Amino acid sequence: MVCWPAFVDQDTNTKYACELWRAGARLNDNVRREQVAHNNAISTGRFLRNGSYAQTCESHAMDMERVMQRARPHAVVVPYPCPGNINPALQLAKLLYQQGVYVTFVNTEHNHQRVAATEGAEALRGRDGFRFETIPDGLSAEERGAHDYGLSLSMAVSQRCAAPLRELIARLNCTAGVPPVTCVVPTFMMSFALDVARELGLQSMSLWGCSAGALMGHMKLPELRDKGYFPVKDETELEAIIDWIPGMPPIKLGDISGFLRRTDDPDSFGLRFNDSETRNLAKAGAVILNTFDELESDVLSALRAEYPRVYTIGPLGSLLRHHHINNDATAGDSTSLNLWKKDTEFVPWLYAQEPNSVVYVNFGSHAVLTPEQMAEFAWGLAAADYPFLWAVRDSDVLAGLPPDFLSEVSGRCRLTTWCAQEHVLRHRAVGCFLTHNGWNSTCESIAAGVPMVCWPGFADQYTNSMYACEVWRVGTRLDDEVRREQVARRVREVMQGENGVRGSAEMWKAKGEEAVCAGGTSHDNMQQMVKAINIKATAS
Repeated sequence: MVCWPAFVDQDTNTKYACELWRAGARLNDNVRREQVAHNNAISTGRFLRNGSYAQTCESHAMDMERVMQRARPHAVVVPYPCPGNINPALQLAKLLYQQGVYVTFVNTEHNHQRVAATEGAEALRGRDGFRFETIPDGLSAEERGAHDYGLSLSMAVSQRCAAPLRELIARLNCTAGVPPVTCVVPTFMMSFALDVARELGLQSMSLWGCSAGALMGHMKLPELRDKGYFPVKDETELEAIIDWIPGMPPIKLGDISGFLRRTDDPDSFGLRFNDSETRNLAKAGAVILNTFDELESDVLSALRAEYPRVYTIGPLGSLLRHHHINNDATAGDSTSLNLWKKDTEFVPWLYAQEPNSVVYVNFGSHAVLTPEQMAEFAWGLAAADYPFLWAVRDSDVLAGLPPDFLSEVSGRCRLTTWCAQEHVLRHRAVGCFLTHNGWNSTCESIAAGVPMVCWPGFADQYTNSMYACEVWRVGTRLDDEVRREQVARRVREVMQGENGVRGSAEMWKAKGEEAVCAGGTSHDNMQQMVKAINIKATAS
């Protein structure tokens, strides 16, 4: 540096730079061209051959660069290899990057190849301070093609991925220009990474991919078992009202977790795995939730009595978008990694629709509908008599639609295989979301102010649907057995704003926006989380 201080703390900074760190040369207050030329030559190393001072100056500057690099926190983000975990983890990773944290985002080798095939290698290129790395998912070719792929993946990841992650961290710590790893941030279902962090003496934080209510419900599974509520013997027992879970309103047993509904397999691996992963959350130094304080205030108060640090930083998409507006430092514009090729051909059609006139339909990345269910939804949407955009991932399922359905709805129906859901929900034309109530979808709908027709079918979706319909009043629920008449009726109710759902959705949208703006709870919690990461990195 060539230093010419003139205001506030600049004189102090110059004194440190030139006298203590010896990484610069100072100009006199009464600046002279000869001195500028002389000091500039020194600082740029032109006198390296003859000037020991210049050599010392450059040496100290390089030392300072190494110190600063080592002091920069480095978070390794490790999501469970499915879209519902990958995309919120990527949003969190980009927020950390924007706050100055060096980020390594870890995909499985299989998903890395899928993303490269659908989006191109550029999507995984990263940039200085944000890199993509891979570890194997532990699946054999036979397991990958098995009918119970989800079960095989959960078992393989939990049992076979610790060693590859440990090796990756060791390699990163030996990579030139990369600061040492200081923090490990896995998502739910990746608790083996918390064990790796503890073994290596690293800070850890866990991103819980579901709601605060779902977390509290999962935490009470052992107690529910001890009290004899499950295993259930028949479906009538799922109607039992549980009114003693801290911070939660009275809730039906069957709405605490979809795994409790498995009367055919009451002690399923899914139930046991979710129970153990929830217990393992206590190993994390902090729990990160994609929610905001006002949305789940009561249950969050109860959770904060259980965990030492809980950071609510949602809605993640809104927080990231707010930071994009106010901060040019991004790791690329995309906020998702797509495992399926994204369709954009429907966009002109969507822009041609009237405001709040379109029903958007998407049951997520896991749901598999039977032909009978597809037919009931199809004819129900047709009878509702509104334009609709239906995202159906599997082309084989699309082919199974009733043969005369498309001619019946010609002009007011658009089918797509995969789309940027958050952008669709925020489009002015969308007035209703027919959803499975996965937590990401529920958050995105709340953030966009779009009311919902809810059809949960798995895991925490039942809890999310209960909150959406009974607590937040932003949706209405379908029966488990799909009937076209009810589909049409519920869609009309939401589109016409009956029961105040549209007003409630707009209210929660506004509250979510308040949370992510400067001074809002999610914005401030994000700052506190980054501060904790920085403090730990500096101490190490």
